[in-house]
Amino acid sequence: MAMGIKALGYVVIQATQPQRWDHFLTQMAGVMRAPDASDGGQLYRIDQRPFRFRIETGPQDRFVAAAYEVDNVAALDALAVAVAQSGRPVTPGSDAGAALRGVDRFFATSDPAGNGLEFYCGDSVSAEPFASPLDVPGFVTGAMGMGHAVFSAPNFDECVAFYRDVVGFHETDMPRFFFGGGGPDDPGMGFAFMHADNGRHHSIALGEGPVSPSGCVHLMLELPSLVEVGKAYDRMKALGYTESASLGQHYNDETVGFYVQTPGDFDLEIGCDSLVIDPANWEVTRHKGISIWGHEWAWQKAMKEEQAAAE
Repeated sequence: MAMGIKALGYVVIQATQPQRWDHFLTQMAGVMRAPDASDGGQLYRIDQRPFRFRIETGPQDRFVAAAYEVDNVAALDALAVAVAQSGRPVTPGSDAGAALRGVDRFFATSDPAGNGLEFYCGDSVSAEPFASPLDVPGFVTGAMGMGHAVFSAPNFDECVAFYRDVVGFHETDMPRFFFGGGGPDDPGMGFAFMHADNGRHHSIALGEGPVSPSGCVHLMLELPSLVEVGKAYDRMKALGYTESASLGQHYNDETVGFYVQTPGDFDLEIGCDSLVIDPANWEVTRHKGISIWGHEWAWQKAMKEEQAAAE
C-alpha cells in the first residue's frame, strides 16, 4: 500500500561554481538568498520555508535530489521500508543532515533509473519574511509545494510503477508524444505527469529516454502572474542566459511560461496560471500534444537555422 506524498519541498544541487547559481537564482529568477547553512551550503528562498534550493560546492555540476514531504514519522518509516523492499537503496539521514534541511527526519534514495530523491517529515518556516532582490511579489507554493521536478528514465514503465505503487504518487496525464511525426517508424516517447496529494497538476514527471548527465530534465517554479513571467523572460534575455524554449502554454497543466538553461545544464521552467486539480477525483488524461501555442525549443530553432543555411 503506497503512502501519500504531500508536495515537493526542496532540491539539492551540487555546483563546481556556486557563484553562477547565485547570480542565476537571485538576478534572473528573483529568489531570495538566505543565510548560508552551517556546513557552507548556499540556501535560497521563494517563500516562508528556510530554503527551497540548497547549492552545495562539489567536484561536478549535477542535480543531487528532489525532496518530497510526507505526513509524519510513521509515514516516513513505512515509505523507507517500501522503497527498500522494492530494491532501491535507502540511506537514513543523520540528525545533522536533517537540521541542515530544516526537517525532523529524512532519508535519501533513488528511483530505478538512478534519479536522486529524498523524503522527509517535519518541515519548518523562517521568521523572516520572503523578500525578493528584484521585487518579485512571491511564488505560488503553500500546500502545492515548491513546484515540480522532471526526470528521464530509460526503464520508463518500471519507474512509473515505482512512483505510483511504491511511493504513492498518482497519475495525472499519461501521454505518448511523437516527435518524428507519428509514422510507422516513430515509436514515440512515453511521458508520465504525476500528482502528489495536493492541487498541483504534477509534482513529478518522467520522460522516456536516457538519464540526463545533469541528473534532471527541468524544475518548475510558478509565479503569480503573466506580468511576472514576462519580466523574468526579459531578464533572461538581458542577462544572456540560454533560452531552452520560448514563451508558450502547455495543454495538460495549462501553464504559460518559458524554459531557461540553468548553470547545472538542466532547465528551469518559469510559468504562471497553472491548472489546479482536485487530487481526490482526478480522471487520468492522455494529451495528444505538448503545447497549445509557443514553446519553440532550442533544438527546433537550431534545426530551422541549419535548414535555412543549407538552402
